[in-house]
Amino acid sequence: MINHPPDSTPKSPQKAPAARRGLDSGRAAPTPFARSRRWKRFRSNRPALISLVILLLILLACLTTLGISTQSYQVQNLEYNRHGPMLDPITAPFGFDTLGRNLLWRCLLGGLVSLGIALAAAIISVLLGTTWGALAGWFGGRVDNIMMRIVDILFGLPYILMVILLKIALEPQLVKFLGPGHEHAANIIILFLAIGSVSWMPMARVIRGQVLSLRAQPFMEAARALGVPTRRILLNHLLPNLIGPIIVYATLIVPQAILQESFLSFLGIGIQPPVPTWGSLASEGVRTVNTVASFWWMVFFPCALLGLTLLCLNFIGDGLRDAFDPRTKSEK
Repeated sequence: MINHPPDSTPKSPQKAPAARRGLDSGRAAPTPFARSRRWKRFRSNRPALISLVILLLILLACLTTLGISTQSYQVQNLEYNRHGPMLDPITAPFGFDTLGRNLLWRCLLGGLVSLGIALAAAIISVLLGTTWGALAGWFGGRVDNIMMRIVDILFGLPYILMVILLKIALEPQLVKFLGPGHEHAANIIILFLAIGSVSWMPMARVIRGQVLSLRAQPFMEAARALGVPTRRILLNHLLPNLIGPIIVYATLIVPQAILQESFLSFLGIGIQPPVPTWGSLASEGVRTVNTVASFWWMVFFPCALLGLTLLCLNFIGDGLRDAFDPRTKSEK
């Protein structure tokens, strides 16, 4: 009797259930390989990479000189009143303002204040917009209609009027809470709260559209069919696929917040003197422009730093959008 050797061919692995296969073939959370590809796509965008370097240099200059600028931004040298840029005997490459204060330190401190307010307002806007849009898109139906109609109503309200009302209603209460001597801190806190509170509506619309699209994907249907808890679906499957749009639109909210803060400070309802911002410095410089004498440095340097920062942030936002969604670049 011939003994046949045992079958040495490897057994094929058992196929996963259909629902599990649908879950695994869906859009999972980004892998390290996917993140490296996004970084490569971002690096291939030359304007975005150069803008990132310039923005980091501006931020580094503002941070490294914080100790000097906080002590020197109010120091007055009346003998150099409205003196132009100079390097000797005092290092003042940006010149002096109407009170003889060194514009270099005022621009560096003002840049840090403007960027800080913009980042804080962007964080508030992203948190509010993401939460509101995700809830509206996830529940859908009547809840979605009611929540988005509220967004439409808020869109119709005047932006400046809402900021003024928030400042009038909240700033005295915050000053009373912080105590005397903290008026400038209360002014800064209320300003970024006001900007963030009125800038989240576009983010809510974007996130709501993304959630509505993701809900119809096969991997989401498979997760629900497998009985995965709603909390795990939101955290493990929905949120990782929203990271890309959130990062991209956050980088676009920051320049918008900087421009809004500068505009409000230019009008005199933003950060109050003597705390400098790029908007308030530009406002002070514009008041000195006349046909008799031109103090161009008082307008040029704050506006140049403001414009350069806004340009860099917009290029970085475009680069991140192309990195997270390469189809946008191919459609151009």
